Amino acid sequence: MTSDVGRPTDFSALLIAFRETDAALAAQAAKAVNVSLTLRNWCFGFYLTEFEQNGADRADYGLRLVDEVSARLGKAGVGGVAPRSLRLYRQFYLSYPGIWQTPSAKSLATILPLPIWQTMSAKSVDAAAQQPALANVPATVPAHLLLERLSFSHFVELLQLDDALQRAFYEAEAVRGTWSVRELKRQIATQYYQRSGMSTDKASLSERAHATAERAVPQQVIRDPYVFEFLGLRPHEALTEGQLEDALLDRLQAFLLELGHGFCFEARQKRLLIGGEHFFVDLVFYHRVLKCHVLLELKNDAFRHEHLGQLNSYVSYYQQHEMSEGDQPPIGILLCTRKNAELVQYALAGMSNQLFVSRYQVQLPGADEIVAFLHRAVEELDGE
Repeated sequence: MTSDVGRPTDFSALLIAFRETDAALAAQAAKAVNVSLTLRNWCFGFYLTEFEQNGADRADYGLRLVDEVSARLGKAGVGGVAPRSLRLYRQFYLSYPGIWQTPSAKSLATILPLPIWQTMSAKSVDAAAQQPALANVPATVPAHLLLERLSFSHFVELLQLDDALQRAFYEAEAVRGTWSVRELKRQIATQYYQRSGMSTDKASLSERAHATAERAVPQQVIRDPYVFEFLGLRPHEALTEGQLEDALLDRLQAFLLELGHGFCFEARQKRLLIGGEHFFVDLVFYHRVLKCHVLLELKNDAFRHEHLGQLNSYVSYYQQHEMSEGDQPPIGILLCTRKNAELVQYALAGMSNQLFVSRYQVQLPGADEIVAFLHRAVEELDGE
């Protein structure tokens, strides 16, 4: 129980106070990061648009502007400024001109490096006035709610919708249901908007959609690729799925390097950008004898066929984009574990050269050797 002034008066109440305080402040921190990142990207979009329209020396850069800005900012250590990202920020600014009218945005007026408050306010009003009027469009979600309830990754998904009415529908549903980014993507992919339009019982459809929807939680914020770039975090600091998996990756990395088969460590949680989405390979090595990349994926779970499909996609990406002259095709190693059940599979990614396959069989550790190691590692970690 607690006293009238909110102090815990017994041990159970003390634990509840700890848990509730942690949850409340974690949610507040997540919201602050989300808002700051979204506003930063909105401002970047404004800067590009303003310069393209009014920059005194804009003609000197022309179509090279985005690439030049990206290169200069990248050298200066600014994260999340690839050319594709900068174009996305520009689209974000043009699609959501009302963002700057929110209290959170206005509070930044005194800390931005340039005295552009009046210009940005006027621009956002003008842009909003220039948006085409849409007949029968329901009232849109207020800008401050969009800013507070949706992450920038939500906006990335919404920006792929060209139809304004459809976008407004998903905005409202995502805010109302506190959907995660993954849930928003799923609902768009399953054509929830179109199904709702054809349904004679829209309320029932909406109830079913929200009953099974995945909700966003503060812990997901730190795993957002845009967030860890913004905060300067390394991918493996942000994306580990649990202490057991992280510890297993530590041991696997050391194990493969200690075998002496020719493994050279290259990257951990290597980020790949495929079709506008971010993916991460757990461990990447280069094998100096086989002259190829070796990609290792660990799943702290029982084997499922989609695990192999995911790894094969990474191997195929490496084969197309990361091979240098003289390299052999990359190899994928998939490790799955749940307690005492281990499974090791090698994705050969279409290697047809039998000589290379023979060399691979000799130079890489055998499946039995890796299974035995993984079994020991899981037992040791479970006992800690």
